[in-house]
Amino acid sequence: MTQRSLPQSGKPAPAARPGEPAAESAADRDHRAVVIGTQVIRALGQPADRFRVHVRRLWEDHYRVNVLVGGDGTSTTIAHSYFLVADGEGTITAATPAITRRYREGEPRGD
Repeated sequence: MTQRSLPQSGKPAPAARPGEPAAESAADRDHRAVVIGTQVIRALGQPADRFRVHVRRLWEDHYRVNVLVGGDGTSTTIAHSYFLVADGEGTITAATPAITRRYREGEPRGD
Protein backbone atom coordinates (compact mmCIF):
# COMPACT_ATOMS: atom_id res chain seq x y z
CA MET A 1 0.00 0.00 0.00
CA THR A 2 1.34 3.44 -0.93
CA GLN A 3 1.16 6.26 1.52
CA ARG A 4 -0.09 9.68 0.48
CA SER A 5 0.85 12.92 2.14
CA LEU A 6 -1.87 15.01 3.69
CA PRO A 7 -2.72 18.43 2.27
CA GLN A 8 -3.15 21.35 4.67
CA SER A 9 -6.81 20.43 5.20
CA GLY A 10 -5.66 17.23 6.94
CA LYS A 11 -7.60 15.06 4.50
CA PRO A 12 -5.83 12.73 2.05
CA ALA A 13 -5.56 13.97 -1.52
CA PRO A 14 -8.13 12.22 -3.74
CA ALA A 15 -6.85 9.28 -5.74
CA ALA A 16 -7.21 9.33 -9.53
CA ARG A 17 -10.50 7.79 -10.65
CA PRO A 18 -10.63 5.18 -13.39
CA GLY A 19 -10.85 6.86 -16.80
CA GLU A 20 -9.26 10.10 -15.59
CA PRO A 21 -5.96 11.10 -17.17
CA ALA A 22 -2.88 10.41 -15.08
CA ALA A 23 -1.20 13.36 -13.45
CA GLU A 24 1.22 15.03 -15.84
CA SER A 25 4.92 14.88 -15.09
CA ALA A 26 7.05 17.85 -14.16
CA ALA A 27 8.92 17.39 -17.45
CA ASP A 28 5.64 17.73 -19.39
CA ARG A 29 4.72 20.90 -17.48
CA ASP A 30 8.18 22.36 -18.04
CA HIS A 31 8.07 21.54 -21.75
CA ARG A 32 4.63 23.16 -22.12
CA ALA A 33 5.89 26.29 -20.32
CA VAL A 34 8.84 26.53 -22.75
CA VAL A 35 6.51 26.12 -25.75
CA ILE A 36 4.14 28.82 -24.44
CA GLY A 37 6.98 31.25 -23.61
CA THR A 38 8.54 30.75 -27.04
CA GLN A 39 5.23 31.51 -28.77
CA VAL A 40 4.77 34.69 -26.73
CA ILE A 41 8.25 35.99 -27.68
CA ARG A 42 7.76 35.06 -31.35
CA ALA A 43 4.50 37.04 -31.44
CA LEU A 44 5.73 39.94 -29.30
CA GLY A 45 9.24 40.22 -30.71
CA GLN A 46 12.51 40.08 -28.80
CA PRO A 47 13.17 43.01 -26.44
CA ALA A 48 16.89 43.85 -26.38
CA ASP A 49 16.88 43.88 -22.58
CA ARG A 50 14.77 40.74 -22.03
CA PHE A 51 15.63 39.08 -18.74
CA ARG A 52 13.23 36.11 -18.83
CA VAL A 53 9.72 34.91 -19.58
CA HIS A 54 7.84 33.50 -16.59
CA VAL A 55 4.98 31.09 -17.39
CA ARG A 56 2.75 30.06 -14.50
CA ARG A 57 -0.12 27.60 -14.78
CA LEU A 58 -3.18 28.94 -12.98
CA TRP A 59 -5.60 26.05 -13.52
CA GLU A 60 -6.26 23.41 -16.18
CA ASP A 61 -5.34 25.11 -19.47
CA HIS A 62 -5.08 28.71 -18.17
CA TYR A 63 -1.72 30.45 -17.71
CA ARG A 64 -0.24 33.77 -16.68
CA VAL A 65 2.82 34.86 -18.66
CA ASN A 66 5.05 37.75 -17.59
CA VAL A 67 7.83 39.08 -19.81
CA LEU A 68 10.52 40.50 -17.55
CA VAL A 69 13.09 42.97 -18.84
CA GLY A 70 16.16 44.53 -17.28
CA GLY A 71 19.90 44.10 -17.08
CA ASP A 72 19.93 41.78 -14.08
CA GLY A 73 17.74 40.28 -11.38
CA THR A 74 17.79 43.42 -9.24
CA SER A 75 16.56 45.79 -11.95
CA THR A 76 13.87 43.75 -13.70
CA THR A 77 10.36 44.96 -14.40
CA ILE A 78 7.34 43.27 -15.94
CA ALA A 79 7.11 44.82 -19.39
CA HIS A 80 4.21 42.66 -20.60
CA SER A 81 1.73 40.39 -18.86
CA TYR A 82 -0.85 38.06 -20.43
CA PHE A 83 -3.53 35.64 -19.36
CA LEU A 84 -3.51 32.73 -21.81
CA VAL A 85 -5.40 29.60 -22.66
CA ALA A 86 -3.31 26.84 -24.23
CA ASP A 87 -4.09 23.32 -25.41
CA GLY A 88 -2.36 20.19 -24.16
CA GLU A 89 0.58 20.72 -26.53
CA GLY A 90 1.09 24.31 -25.36
CA THR A 91 -0.39 26.00 -28.44
CA ILE A 92 -1.93 29.33 -27.39
CA THR A 93 -5.63 29.44 -28.25
CA ALA A 94 -6.56 32.73 -26.51
CA ALA A 95 -4.71 35.68 -24.97
CA THR A 96 -5.85 38.64 -22.87
CA PRO A 97 -4.75 41.21 -23.84
CA ALA A 98 -4.03 40.15 -27.40
CA ILE A 99 -0.33 39.61 -28.09
CA THR A 100 0.82 42.05 -30.76
CA ARG A 101 4.28 42.61 -32.20
CA ARG A 102 6.00 45.30 -30.16
CA TYR A 103 9.66 44.77 -31.07
CA ARG A 104 11.89 44.04 -33.97
CA GLU A 105 14.61 41.59 -33.01
CA GLY A 106 16.94 43.16 -30.45
CA GLU A 107 15.12 46.49 -30.38
CA PRO A 108 14.95 48.43 -27.09
CA ARG A 109 11.74 48.26 -25.13
CA GLY A 110 8.93 50.41 -26.56
CA ASP A 111 6.97 51.78 -23.59
